[in-house]
Amino acid sequence: MTDLSALLAPRSIAVIGAANDLSIIRGRTLKVMRGHAYAGRIYPVSRSQAEVQGLKAYSSVDALPERVDMALLIIPAEFVLEELERCGRAGIKAALIITSGFAEQRGSEGAELQRRLREIAARFDMLVCGPNTEGFTNTAAALCATFSPTVDGLAVPLLPPARTDGRVAVIGQSGGMGFAFFDRGRPKDIPFSYIITTGNEACLEVFDFVDYLLDEGSTDVFLLFLENIKNAETFKRAADKALRLGKPIIVTKIGHSEVGQRAAASHTAALAGSYDAYRAMFRHYGIVEGADIEAMVDLAAAFSFYRQRLPASKRVGIGTASGGGGGWMADACIEAGLEVPTLDDATRKVIDAHLPAYGTSQNPVDGTAQAIRQIGYSELARLIALSERVDSVVMVTSTRSAEPFEREHENLRRVSQTSTKPIFMWSYTNPCAAAVRILSETGYPLFTNMNSCVRAIAALAEYRNCRERLISHRQTFQPDTARVHRVRRALHAPVLCEYQLASVLSEYGIAPIESQLTKNVDEAVAIAQAWRAPVAFKVQSPDILHKTDVGAVALNLADSDTIHRAYAELIDNVKQYAPSANVHGVLVQRMAPSGIEIIVGIRRDELFGPLLMVGLGGVYVETLRDFVLSPVPLAAVDAGQLIDGLRGRSLLDGLRGAPASDIPALIDLLVSLSELAAEHGDVIDEFELNPVIVHEAGQGVSVVDALAMLRVSE
Repeated sequence: MTDLSALLAPRSIAVIGAANDLSIIRGRTLKVMRGHAYAGRIYPVSRSQAEVQGLKAYSSVDALPERVDMALLIIPAEFVLEELERCGRAGIKAALIITSGFAEQRGSEGAELQRRLREIAARFDMLVCGPNTEGFTNTAAALCATFSPTVDGLAVPLLPPARTDGRVAVIGQSGGMGFAFFDRGRPKDIPFSYIITTGNEACLEVFDFVDYLLDEGSTDVFLLFLENIKNAETFKRAADKALRLGKPIIVTKIGHSEVGQRAAASHTAALAGSYDAYRAMFRHYGIVEGADIEAMVDLAAAFSFYRQRLPASKRVGIGTASGGGGGWMADACIEAGLEVPTLDDATRKVIDAHLPAYGTSQNPVDGTAQAIRQIGYSELARLIALSERVDSVVMVTSTRSAEPFEREHENLRRVSQTSTKPIFMWSYTNPCAAAVRILSETGYPLFTNMNSCVRAIAALAEYRNCRERLISHRQTFQPDTARVHRVRRALHAPVLCEYQLASVLSEYGIAPIESQLTKNVDEAVAIAQAWRAPVAFKVQSPDILHKTDVGAVALNLADSDTIHRAYAELIDNVKQYAPSANVHGVLVQRMAPSGIEIIVGIRRDELFGPLLMVGLGGVYVETLRDFVLSPVPLAAVDAGQLIDGLRGRSLLDGLRGAPASDIPALIDLLVSLSELAAEHGDVIDEFELNPVIVHEAGQGVSVVDALAMLRVSE
């Protein structure tokens, strides 16, 4: 972990390029900084002004009365390198570069400026945030080193006075989006610790800041806006640390679509990586993905209150004064994958004592306006939480007036502090500020979007399950050195055919279906007759990667005449469609029993390294893109979770009377292949088993085809 205190918590700052004109960024930035109670010293640096915004200005950092901790640069790009070098010689250890005009712009000139900027920072061992950043805010220090209007002239303090824990850090590669989270979250009384925008990330990137703040200790929840990750090891270190500390990371990653990827490439010079690979890494480290600003802010609010009191399951109790609102909330819960079970008789009996005859205690519990008036939202929530059939409670409320909450203020606090189950509030009316404040200071997140509310509940339950599973089952993998040496000798060519991979797979306990290579039809006939079973023919050539495309596969061959004709057709097809192919022979393979086709493979991601892939075969993976990825190696429980992530997972359980598939055998295959990937990921580009046929329970799997593309020279 790099110590970033000189950057994020400086005792003194030089504002290089500060101006009196408040209509330009050079003037607005200094104005925003001075508009808060920052206790450190601020020194304007200006070559043309003796005084800037009432502060004495200095002609150069060399003329400052002390060596400052941080320099904030707001000068034209062509002068940044010279000024950064001057800061380095003056012993300044941190720089925030707001200036744009570097690698984010078209052409090579900006990229070259950014490369040289990075060299200067490295030479002086200087912490550099940016360039092309909107700056940052450290709320505890009341330091707003930014020109963002979201922290300029605030009518409320940077931090809500009643919130002392559950603080949220926003870190984004986009300045506008980073401060937008603060702008949306502060009216909800979310306590933000930092808002940090990283811009082009010439030196420091998002997960450098996450790593530091995890150790710094003032942050409990992270909201991240990502265009890309530049250093996989920094990401893995910080993400793993956050998971172990129980400090959730909520992220949105742009670049899902081709259009989104183009936007990322042109903004802050980021090249968006494979979204599937990012999603695999997020899943592996329990990182929660958010769909939009409102949903992410609501997720942050929920985790801010309840990260240490996460629901044990997805079973929800609903309390309401509005029967319609309760029914609507129940529908939303089911849509989000939550459960709304009927409450147990003992709990219902306790609740019924407070309900009028036209109320109901089933779940949703319709307390009616009469019961809410008598016992309050908080007491009804407490009673619902008594049921062993629910692990969280959501109250359907109206917060248009603060009067009901003022009336039960102390009981709200008491219930919040004593309940072992999280209680969420959803308001079907627009909230008044006083109601928001009361609920916040008594310990409840308030939602105005019903879908955001139920998704937050689901996310908290999933995070708890994911964290417990990953921490309890994650093991340090120790490669088998002897096996690595044996297998590495077999990985000797850029492309290896199926027959060449049999020995490699067997080293990992993976047995391909019985096969034998032949170079003439008579041998093929003899093999089929000896097996007394239908066979398949597959041409083996490193130059023919997709055999079916050139007619180099024949299936269900039994009698001698059929075998002779099929063999001749295969040879003719290869001569016609791939005349220059280097053919090693024809693989005679026993036909596999029927089952569900799966594709399993290894693909190398340029950022994250080897990833294991599993998907439903045939049209499911090609047309529906029904596959999931995971970093390697995998424990059995992780492999099971991976399979459960398939949209067509139910096919493996058997549909319409079909037998259930052998899931344990498929899990064993995934674990074994993940070990191969972990030990040889440095030379594997792609390694595919397609198809793998999963037979009915107890009958195992059949590896029907295999192909490897490697990073080796012949």
